[in-house]
This record gives sequence, C-alpha cells and structure tokens, in this order.
Amino acid sequence: MKNIFVCFILLSLSAHAQNSWQHGRLRVTADGHYLQYQDGKPFFWLGDTGWELFHRLQLDEIKIYLENRKAKGFNVIQSVILAEFDGLTRPNQNGDLPLMNNDPEKPNEKYFLFVDSVIKIALQKNMFMGLLPTWGDKVYKLWGTGPEIFNVQNAYDYGFFLGSRYKDYPNIIWIMGGDRPAMNASTDVRPIWRAMAAGINQGTNGKAIFAYHPSGGDYSSSQFLYAEDWLGINMIQGGHGSGHDVEIWKLIARDRNIQPAKPTLDDEPNYEDHPVNPWPTWDPANGYYDDYDVRKQTYRSVFAGACGVTYGHHSVWQFLSSRETPINHPKIMFWKEAIDRPGAFQVGYLRKLIESRKIINRIPDSTIVVSDPGEKSEHIEAFRDAGNKYAMIYLPVGKDIIVKTSFIDYNKIVAWWFNPKTGVAEEIGVLANKPPMGFSPPTK
Repeated sequence: MKNIFVCFILLSLSAHAQNSWQHGRLRVTADGHYLQYQDGKPFFWLGDTGWELFHRLQLDEIKIYLENRKAKGFNVIQSVILAEFDGLTRPNQNGDLPLMNNDPEKPNEKYFLFVDSVIKIALQKNMFMGLLPTWGDKVYKLWGTGPEIFNVQNAYDYGFFLGSRYKDYPNIIWIMGGDRPAMNASTDVRPIWRAMAAGINQGTNGKAIFAYHPSGGDYSSSQFLYAEDWLGINMIQGGHGSGHDVEIWKLIARDRNIQPAKPTLDDEPNYEDHPVNPWPTWDPANGYYDDYDVRKQTYRSVFAGACGVTYGHHSVWQFLSSRETPINHPKIMFWKEAIDRPGAFQVGYLRKLIESRKIINRIPDSTIVVSDPGEKSEHIEAFRDAGNKYAMIYLPVGKDIIVKTSFIDYNKIVAWWFNPKTGVAEEIGVLANKPPMGFSPPTK
C-alpha cells in the first residue's frame, strides 16, 4: 500500500530555518558527516536536477523555475555549464555557444554573462548552484555525444577561469564528474578532474567546495576519489536503471563508514515520471516511477545518514517544451507542468521534518527497530540524535512495529505519526516509556 508513515519519538523541539545568506559559505562539519555554514548554522541539502538549465531556458523561464523551487524548499540547483545534449554545438536560447571552437581555453564571454545572471538570481533567492563545469562525456565519452575536449592542461586553465570568475559568489558548490566514472579498468581520467579542481581552487583562493557526480547503479565518488584532498562531499547516483528499491541505505552506510569521514548523499535517485526500465532503452513498458518511489528512496537515504538528498523529474531536468525533442520516453508533460508534480512538494516536507530538530547530530541506528526491519520495498530505516532525546523511523509500508526506547532516559515520551505524502503530523500522545514499545500506523 502507498500510505507511508514516519514514526518519530521526541522530547525536545528545535527549529533550524534557513532563510538568509548572512551565515557565510558552506563547509563540512567537524565530524565529517554533515554540512554547515561558516558560522556553524546547519545545512540540509535539498537539491533539484536542473541539468540543462543554462542550455535550454531563457532568463525569464529560469526565474519562474527558481522561484518555484525556492517555494517548495529546494536550496541546491544542480546544473551543467557545458551541457550533455549538444551543449558544445547547439547554442543556448540567446544564440551563444559556451566555447570558441570547442576550446576550453577560449570561453565565450556572452555565454558566461548569462551564467553570471543565473548565479546572481539564485544568490538573491538564497539558493546554491551545484555547478558542473562540464558533463562527463567531454572528459571521458564512454557513451553520449562528447566530444572529449579536455586534457590536464586545458582542464586546469578552464577551472582557473571558472574559479577566478566566480570566486566572490558564496552560493556555488562545484560538482565534477557529470555521470561518468573517474576511472575504470582501461582508463583513468582522475588527473584531468584533479587538474580542473586545482584550477578552480586556485582561482577561488582556496574557497571552493567540491563534490563528484558519478554514473548510476551502485557507483559512488568514494570508489575512485576518496583519497583526493579536494573532494569534500561524496555522491552516489541511485539512478533509474536498476528498478525499484535500489538499496541506497546500504550505499549511504558504506560511504558514511569510510574514514576519514566525508558527507555523502544520493544526488540522483529515481526521477519522478521516469520509465522503470534499464539503460539504454528506457522503454516505459514497465511503467513509470511515481512520487511513492521518490519518497521511499529519498527518506531511506537521509535516514541512513546522508547529509541531504536531490530530487529529479524526468521532464524537468531536460526542460522539455515545444522547443525540444523528448529524451528517453518522458510522459507527455512539459517542464512548467512537471515542476508541480507531487514528489516535488513531498521532498520539501522531508526537509522541514529533518530541520524541525537538530540536524547535524543525527546518528543512523537501525537497532531502534527490534521487529523485522524488512527488505527491499518494505525496508525500514531509523536514526536517533546523539543526545538520545528523539528518534525518527521511516516505514515504507504501513505495518506494526516494535521500537526499542530504552536509549531515551526519560520516564515519558511524546510519540507522533508523520505522513510524508501530506506533511501532516498526528500526535499519538504522551506515553510511559516502557521499552520495547509497539506502534500501529493510523492506516495499514
């Protein structure tokens, strides 16, 4: 059934609204697991994949998109400067290509003035831009159109250009990779990414923060870049090609347990309204992922210890409109309609839920659930706070659970049900703490 509930048990309330840029740039917390501003204010990453933003939208359309995302609680927009689909050969909506003669050392000023404008608008709206300097096929083609235009030297120079140009913008998270591995059995392009990151870092006077967007499946940046000192945030692409219920909670736990610790998140779970079928056909014969699929994966990755999560919609990332040819069988839905699909609202409820408590002392702890935690579609995830004052438990299906409450050192607890489909919380009541305790969801 698809009415899902999160049970959370608490004893204290502490809100952490994030509504101002006065807190400085982004940095990693001291324990290495989460993100915060320079002044210590916690930051929960709620991203959206706007990959083709610079390439396919006009500025007035971008304003509509960003305002919509801000209203829903998104605070990171992941976009690509050298876009995936003909990003080097097809001009943007202003008629400009990003590079002269596909040369990374010859950026087109007109194109980057447009990028400047978008970053400024995001800054005014207190939103981060998760900027990909390039899609990965321009470094390591593997599939797609490419062409591969980068080497170690021009990657550094291009990175230095970007870093110098945007050094004074505090709202940029640099995301390398672009849906490609940094190495495999036959090829190692880490020196190119390393050089590009070094250029950005040099250009920003060491102020840059970096992540890496890997290809889909069970790939993570930790598998080939963990030792890189420039990499601040690990990313996993849960993706769309492995069917329902990719065990993202295990992948998050794997990355989280690597030492020294770095924050990790799923920066591309299954897109809402994306065909449920493997790459490269993406045939919609098996149907489409819906908001329920989105909720299951986003909640379980966050409850497993991620520093946030990214949402995506299959018509939005490509900004499908009457101007564009549909890519990979989207539902017949243009992006202006798709930005208001149910999942986009519901991930905002997740951010509000997490930020209703202290968010950077969350400790994943599945032992809280002493009944069967389930597998695949029924797998339950749970966490508690370091002070043992509250816990949250995510139930992907409505079923009775037994909860260990002995870690809470109080005689009474307040228990709630939270419905992630609606964002509505329902108080169960003030209960005597007599562990273990059983709970039955309002609907099953």
